[in-house]
Amino acid sequence: MWNSQLLTMLGENTLITLYMTLVSTFFAYVVGLPMGIILVVTAKNGLRPNKAVFKIMDILVNLVRSVPFLILLILVIPLTKMIVGKSYGATATIVPLTLAAAPFIARLVESSLLEVDHGVIEAAQSMGASTMDIIVKVLLVEARTSLIVGATIALGTILGYSAMAGVVGGGGLGDIAIQYGYYRYESGIMIVTVVLLVALVQILQVAGTRLSQKCDKRVNG
Repeated sequence: MWNSQLLTMLGENTLITLYMTLVSTFFAYVVGLPMGIILVVTAKNGLRPNKAVFKIMDILVNLVRSVPFLILLILVIPLTKMIVGKSYGATATIVPLTLAAAPFIARLVESSLLEVDHGVIEAAQSMGASTMDIIVKVLLVEARTSLIVGATIALGTILGYSAMAGVVGGGGLGDIAIQYGYYRYESGIMIVTVVLLVALVQILQVAGTRLSQKCDKRVNG
């Protein structure tokens, strides 16, 4: 069973899993980062309070987050086909992964930005800084360590989602686990795929932790 062909397949699908995870995380942040910022800015005590916008965004984030990933994966098949041209494979899986992760990331961003000392924000306002300047030069800069930690958490979560996509032929290690470990009852391959997935999460976790420590001014003085 453990021949060069199988080892090559495991290696290739490990790279596919990384591809799906990293690309999905990027696009999820393209969508989720602005959402998180809007939630903070339009909140009751935000820079530009707007009850209607905040409520709409809050409901939207909660609504999408409440849908289990496997169900969302099936629900967005028409959208996936429209964007990618097919509903299976690694690239196609990026669409539902992005949609599932974006609201989760929005909450992580919201939580990180709310940790910023309000005194720093008030100081920037007193110097005449615009809302955009405060967002870019104060909120995002002051919250950078927490944002990196949140990104590390998001990567691990999206990696787990990518494994679940194997149920519908999403590709990657999850697909191998389903095809060989479940349908063919080859527990050895199932164990190896789990070990590889855990290893990937640990690598991403360590990298994210070290990066956050380097960016933490409390640690680096």
